[in-house]
Amino acid sequence: MRILVINYEYPPIGGGGGFVTRDILEAMAAKGHHVTIVTSGFNSLKEYEIRNGVEIIRAPILGRKDIEVASMASMLSYVPSGLIKTLGLEKVRRFQLINTHFAIPSGPLGFSLGKILGVPNVLSIHGGDIYDPSKALSPHRIPLLSMAVRFMLNHADLVVAQSRDTRQNAYQYHSAQCPIEIIPLGIKRPFFTKSTREQFGLKKEQIVFSTIGRLVSRKNLDNSLEIMAALATEIDFQFMIMGYGPMYEPLQQKIRELGLDRHVRLLGNVSDEVKFQVLDLSDIYISTALHEGFGLVFLEAMACGLPIMSYNRGGHTDFLKSHQTGFLIELGDTKAFVRMLLDMARNKALRLEMGRYNKDLAEHFYIDTCADNYIRLFQSAIASKAKHGKQVLQ
Repeated sequence: MRILVINYEYPPIGGGGGFVTRDILEAMAAKGHHVTIVTSGFNSLKEYEIRNGVEIIRAPILGRKDIEVASMASMLSYVPSGLIKTLGLEKVRRFQLINTHFAIPSGPLGFSLGKILGVPNVLSIHGGDIYDPSKALSPHRIPLLSMAVRFMLNHADLVVAQSRDTRQNAYQYHSAQCPIEIIPLGIKRPFFTKSTREQFGLKKEQIVFSTIGRLVSRKNLDNSLEIMAALATEIDFQFMIMGYGPMYEPLQQKIRELGLDRHVRLLGNVSDEVKFQVLDLSDIYISTALHEGFGLVFLEAMACGLPIMSYNRGGHTDFLKSHQTGFLIELGDTKAFVRMLLDMARNKALRLEMGRYNKDLAEHFYIDTCADNYIRLFQSAIASKAKHGKQVLQ
């Protein structure tokens, strides 16, 4: 197939939605499909390159100052800039299908190109593009944005969510009238050189907690630090936080205020190698995020044999089950989180049992399975479009 992908974020810029798009596309390219993505430019990134079989085209945008977080200007300018960039491609009429990631801001570009080229537009919604409880400007709170999301959902040829939670949010908050398929996301199989606790300055017997993510308000890491403060008089531990973002300096201040300097490390952005080394050396993965559209980081931790402690709001509840994969705590119940985390920290046998279960479960969530599901859906969409007399322009 000849697939055009629309996503305003693509590595190295952006967060999980961009990174999983990359992994899916690279898996498709490895299976012989021709994949082109039109994404946002940033600083000195090349306007055109081919990486791991994926053709990357970056449209110039306005106002993006941070590789981690998009600005309103950058999102608004992506649509007209991406349209001009795409229609200027010599091979634009050869694409058989458009896969648009994020209802906004990518949605209007994918919708427009689908109409202009006469090809099916498959819209993938990731969670934060329709519902983010940490943001005052979340689409579910702003009537005009909600109208835009509803239009994109109801006018796509197919809509894909990565979890039941995201699908339910589309129906509940935006009154979507379309059927929504669910294709769970996937991760690359971890490949890394084993390390030791000594190499990371960790004690052999202390409990090591870890978490991964952009340091933004939705991750609710202030709450994680409050939980760590409650544990500090009970057990010896280290809490390894991987990721960077606008909350980095406020979290540093919070760590000092809570007297957690010797217990908590902000590692910043790390390589995949270091990420999996840290997970491999950890005992428990924790998340106090207010909401996750899916939660790829949970799967990465599970693939390394870690039990998971998190709140019970988000797409990760599709595959995380209390007393099996770890514990799901009622959102906001800090006392219960502390209590259950302390119990798990003191019960090595339980941690190991849950870790073994999680490692086996993660086998069902590798990226090839996700890519194969998308490929089948794309082939069906192309066949359906052709059957109804709307042949792809050659």
